[in-house]
Amino acid sequence: MKATGIVRRIDDLGRVVIPKEIRRTMRIHEGAPLEIYTGKDGEVIFKKYSPIGELASFASQYVETLYKTCQMAVIVTDRDSVIASAGISRREYLDRKLSEDFENIIEGRAMYSHKQGAPEISIVEGGASLIKYAMPIISDGDIVGCIASVYTGNDQGENPTEAKLIQTAGAFLGRQFEG
Repeated sequence: MKATGIVRRIDDLGRVVIPKEIRRTMRIHEGAPLEIYTGKDGEVIFKKYSPIGELASFASQYVETLYKTCQMAVIVTDRDSVIASAGISRREYLDRKLSEDFENIIEGRAMYSHKQGAPEISIVEGGASLIKYAMPIISDGDIVGCIASVYTGNDQGENPTEAKLIQTAGAFLGRQFEG
C-alpha cells in the first residue's frame, strides 16, 4: 500500500470524501461501485469493483472459442483494463490500463468499426495492437466493459461477419449480468 499523506474525516452520516486527485488518477467516476475490504491492522481498503471481473474465467473461455473457431484475435475488458484475451500476448495486455481513445469508444455505447484511413486506436497505453471492431458490454443500462477484435498481420480489410460476431458477443456478455 502507498500512503498519500491525505487525511479525511468521516461525517455524521459515515461518509468520507475521496480526493479529486485520487479519483482522477484511479479513474473513479461519480457513481462508480467500490468494494470495501478490512485488514488485520485496522485498514479499510476501497477497491474499484468490476462486475465483469467476476466473469473473467467465462470471458477467457469465450474469447478462446472465438479465436479457435474464427481465427479472430479478441479481448474482453472491464471499464479500465483487459481481463481476457486470445490470439495476442496475454502477458502484454492483461490488467493493463486501457488507452484513452479506447475508453472513449466504450463510453460511446455503440459498435465501433475501424475505417481505412481513420486514426488507429491501441488497446492499452503504449501498446502495439490496434482495435478493429469493438462493442461495449452493457447490462441494465450500465457499461460494464467491452469486447473487441484486434488487428493481426492476416487482416484483409472490412469483415462484416467479424463485426457481427463482436456485436453479438457484446450483447451476449451483457445479458450474463442481468437478473
